[in-house]
Amino acid sequence: MIAKELISTSIQPVRTSDTGEEVLQKMQIYHVSHLPIVNKSRILGIISEEDILINDPKEPVGLYRLTHHQAFCKERDHIFDLMTKLGTLQLSVIPIVDEVKEIYLGVVTLEDLLKYFAVHFSFTDPGSIIVLECSNHNYLLSEIIRLAEADDISVLSSFITSIPGSNKIYITLKTNAQDLNAYKASLERFGYIIHASFSDTEYSDSLLDRFDSLMTYLNI
Repeated sequence: MIAKELISTSIQPVRTSDTGEEVLQKMQIYHVSHLPIVNKSRILGIISEEDILINDPKEPVGLYRLTHHQAFCKERDHIFDLMTKLGTLQLSVIPIVDEVKEIYLGVVTLEDLLKYFAVHFSFTDPGSIIVLECSNHNYLLSEIIRLAEADDISVLSSFITSIPGSNKIYITLKTNAQDLNAYKASLERFGYIIHASFSDTEYSDSLLDRFDSLMTYLNI
């Protein structure tokens, strides 16, 4: 999945002549806290609620000094790149431009990106979650999957979390199995530390409640 497949054109960009008050009204309508400023299909930057609040809301936003000037992604950037930029800059939208002339195409919202991850990355599929701890030098995804398949378990998705200032990593696996005891024993024999595990029978109601709460919040 790449950026252009998630572009929303229903969110209209801001013009430099718009006042801060007008932009705040747009943010309330779109349920976002950031909007791109575009002039003749050129992205000038992103305006945030904070930018408006520290300036005169009655003035045109073209007079404001913006926090984010070069915050955008290109249409063929992977969704992981979008998530990285949204998370790093703490944005609610990220503008998307074309590959050649960097012409503004629309935005991808954090809401749409989270919904995509929730639906397509097996978060709501039945199964269990296991979190492994190991050194990044000893990490072999092929070995982890091979051990799972030996126990008739499929790994539906995986994520790696690095620990700053350390060579330690956490590997989070979503599997299709309810009982992970044999798999955990196999992993421990190969030197992996079981940091945590969560089974559907213990946590399904809680996870579904949290997922529903997230979707309700995003739809506010």
